[in-house]
Formats: sequence, C-alpha cells, structure tokens
Amino acid sequence: MSKATAPDFGDLKKGTMQGGVFLSIRAVLLTLCRVILGLKVYGLENIPKTGGVLVVGNHLHNADPVLIAIAANRPIHYMAKRELFQVPVLRRVIAFGGTFPIDRGRPDRWAIRRAEETLKQGIMLGMFPEGTRSKSGALKEALPGAGLIALRANAPILPVVVIGTEHIPFNGKRPASQKRVGFRGARVVFGEPFELPREINGQRVTAEGASEIMMYKIAELLPESYRGVYASSEQP
Repeated sequence: MSKATAPDFGDLKKGTMQGGVFLSIRAVLLTLCRVILGLKVYGLENIPKTGGVLVVGNHLHNADPVLIAIAANRPIHYMAKRELFQVPVLRRVIAFGGTFPIDRGRPDRWAIRRAEETLKQGIMLGMFPEGTRSKSGALKEALPGAGLIALRANAPILPVVVIGTEHIPFNGKRPASQKRVGFRGARVVFGEPFELPREINGQRVTAEGASEIMMYKIAELLPESYRGVYASSEQP
C-alpha cells in the first residue's frame, strides 16, 4: 500500500475508553477480578507512562486480552479476529476498548497500517505473537506478524505474561489436565520494556527473528513449565 493510498485513521483514541472513564471502569473490573479470579498484578511500574508501546504476551485463555487490559494502568488497543466483529453487541463493546479487526490467514495490510498508526499516536498496542491460544499451556512457536510490526514501528516492547488463566472455565476445547482443579488464582506480570536490535552478528533482524526475541523475553517471566519451545537458554 503506497503512501498515496494509505488510509486516514483519524484520532484513534476518539470513541474509546480514555482518562477518567478508563480508570473508573478499570477500578471496578479489577476489584471483581481480584474477588472472583484471585487476580494478582505485578510490574505496573514497568509500563511506560506515555508513548506508543507494543505489548506482547503469552496466550492461554480467551479472557487473556481482557485481563491484561484490566491489569494495565493505561488503555491497550488490540487486534482481534474479524469474526468477533460480526456479533453486534460484542462489536460495540470491543470497539469501545479500542480493539480493531484483522483477517487471519492472509496478509492484512489495513490491519498492519492500523497497528502502526496506533503506536504512532502514542497508544499501547496489544498482540500475542503465537497468534492463537496455547492449548497445552506452554509457549509455542511465534508467527512473524508481531515482529514485522515491531520492526516497522520501532516502538518499545513491553513483555507481559498471564499465569493460571488456563484453569478458568469457558475456554473452549482444552485437555482434561487444564480443568480448574488446583486453581490458585490468575496472575498478570509486566516485564521491563526493551527495544529490538536492528542487527545481530552483522545480520539484519528479520520479522521472524524479532518475534523470536520477544518470545524469549516472555519466557523469562514464566515458570519453567510454561516456557515450551522457548525453554532453551540459547536466545538470539
């Protein structure tokens, strides 16, 4: 897509939760999550106070984007599969939270542009590099999408992990081992922000390589049993 045909997104904060409205809604939902899910939040001091930030994390439950958004002290806008926007009420709710659609399974230039503009306008953008939930609870190989956007936008990256959400009900099909037995509460942990290198050992960092770097940063915040294919200490 050339600059001449690039879409004009306007003010992406308009019509979404901001300021006092966000803080009020967050306070109520955070209290409910603490009571119902035993939610604990760590590392809020690591969230940059201003500017565009790419938030990347592991993905265990359909509710993870909501829990991370509630845990964060700044609004996070997410990419979400376009099918969710076909449900009228849900579409209005998630759009109010700043979520925008992406067509999965093919390159979606509009969504990539929207993601870049989100970061450019100083908004936090949430992505799950794995693309979908991990049914085993352990990290699986990342897709290049998050890495591509990170390299193009050149924004700081904030790793975040969810722990324990795989035991929460209403998560679609999952192995029997992931039932609520032994559930001790959900945790959201924000790590320290970092920036991607442009080169490693004289080689340009690719989108795939950038996603891999993110995943190792995510793995560092997780217990060993959650690290999956990123359990190795041999990082890029």
